[in-house]
Amino acid sequence: MVWWTVGLSVVAVSLATAGAQPPPAEPPQAQAQPQASTPEPAPFCEGEYADSYSALSAQARAFEQSVKKKYTYCVRSTAVYECLSYGAEGNVRRTRTSVSAHGTAFAYRQQAGETLLLTNEHVVEWPDVTSDAHAVENVPSGCKRVKDALSIVENEADAYDRDDIPLSKAVVDPQLDLAVIKSKTPLTVLPWKVGRSAGVRERDVVDVRGFPLGVFNATNMGKVISAYDRDEYKEWYHDDFVIDALLSQGNSGSPVLAISCKTGEFELVGVYHAGYSRGSALNVVVGIDQARDLMNNLRRTPKRAEANPPLDALARARMTKRAEVSATPFFPFGSRTAAVFPRADGTLLFALYSQDFPRRVHPLVVLEDLPVASVEEGFGRAGRVWFGGERGLLERTRAEQDAELQQQLARLLDALRRDATLAFSYQDSLPASDESRQTFDTSARLSKTLERTIVAHRDLSDAAAELADRFAPDVTESATRTESVLKNPPAGIHLGLASEPAGGTPTPLPPGRNSGARRPASSPTGRPASSK
Repeated sequence: MVWWTVGLSVVAVSLATAGAQPPPAEPPQAQAQPQASTPEPAPFCEGEYADSYSALSAQARAFEQSVKKKYTYCVRSTAVYECLSYGAEGNVRRTRTSVSAHGTAFAYRQQAGETLLLTNEHVVEWPDVTSDAHAVENVPSGCKRVKDALSIVENEADAYDRDDIPLSKAVVDPQLDLAVIKSKTPLTVLPWKVGRSAGVRERDVVDVRGFPLGVFNATNMGKVISAYDRDEYKEWYHDDFVIDALLSQGNSGSPVLAISCKTGEFELVGVYHAGYSRGSALNVVVGIDQARDLMNNLRRTPKRAEANPPLDALARARMTKRAEVSATPFFPFGSRTAAVFPRADGTLLFALYSQDFPRRVHPLVVLEDLPVASVEEGFGRAGRVWFGGERGLLERTRAEQDAELQQQLARLLDALRRDATLAFSYQDSLPASDESRQTFDTSARLSKTLERTIVAHRDLSDAAAELADRFAPDVTESATRTESVLKNPPAGIHLGLASEPAGGTPTPLPPGRNSGARRPASSPTGRPASSK
């Protein structure tokens, strides 16, 4: 439309310049007839949002040009990590490394004397401890975060900190990759209303405001190229849409605006959070519909149910049956392989193997999971524990375990139970996965959940291997063969036994009482390349 109008103007000017004669006057009778004006073509607005910037109203254009104070801000996120190492004389050395990154946030509300801003969770959060799964650039694995801070700065080169605006976290949601942060300093807030990401369609035009590379405040334009994209990368679990705007590192947290067909004004429809590492201008945006509760009530979304499968008597019965009929009761656990073996007395034994498995088949750790007297007590209760090496297995009784070790073993047992349940569910879904779309989607969902769990439990797997190095039998200790532990229950074991006393010998329960043993606490459970 615009090019057509300009083209006509250029043609008119060229004719007048060349001295061309104007067309002859129309006859009087033709001039007397009313001429119908040709309406100017409107932008395509079949849905809620427009496919052209020409749909932006004159008032909205004037407002955008007149606003001097922007509502998007460059956020600097800093952290300090402490790393331990050993000197030549065996003394412990502590070194500290400072890191920083920059992203974008936008203010959306003022309440109770504070300004609330929305950004990405990965902009404001740093891992508690660095690892292969939670890496921080220029920081080795195994370093602990001892300090962190957030502030608003002019740009990444801003070294004058006296005018920086300090920020604090209000709520973070790893599944949405969103976070609400707050400032006690009054800030300019987003002047446009919150729209509906459900109304976004392919070819709708979008406007993205942020700080590419943390260098300057910029506006990028693009189009929606896919209205729906399910994001289950690592810890993310939400719905995205995909845009082709040219965005960069530092744009994380930028508001994504669309033009309402109804009002001709901008509306907030999403927050940019990541880009496909192998794509050019393939950027994913968290749909704003999922963020309303977070923004309005400062409440994160409930943790996805599939990450915490129920551990109850039914789950135990299924696992026992599966282990009894399977010739390969193995499942992945972090960077290692684990297995579950049923015993004739109803006990389950979880074994964790080294990274050399199956070249080396001796377990690093074997945990005994005893049956309980009633379904109300849950999956089972912790029994004995053995640590293993090349020479065999050695039991470490509860009297030899301090409180920290008992907590580690409780977390390990709980994680092994959950990972075995998940892995067996996925393995059982494979034969029927191609029978229908529903069975295929179920199997695919279980596969993605299993991949996330494997990554999440790498640290726990490594910690179990370290325990085995400490407690495996040495040359002075008598080791037990693995087959003896996995197949032969000690004399006197039967259903309804009490918790193991300090000496390690189970004792029967008095009539009418259950064990009263506490269930282990649940253990904690990371697509595109994103950046701050």
